[in-house]
Amino acid sequence: MITEKTKLGEVYKLKNGYEILSKYQVPCVTCPYAKLEMDELDLEQIAEMYGIDLEGLLEDLNKEKN
Repeated sequence: MITEKTKLGEVYKLKNGYEILSKYQVPCVTCPYAKLEMDELDLEQIAEMYGIDLEGLLEDLNKEKN
């Protein structure tokens, strides 16, 4: 299950993780520094920093995981 504490690196491993992050306009998708922080940044931190709908993001990611 994907939660607010799931690290960005785990999301990238999902089949459509990149596409879902793009749908929510997560800037980490195109940020070169994200590659350095993938195992440190969690979804909650990213949502807070960029004003992203965390509940919607988690719902879509969990649909993809199942």
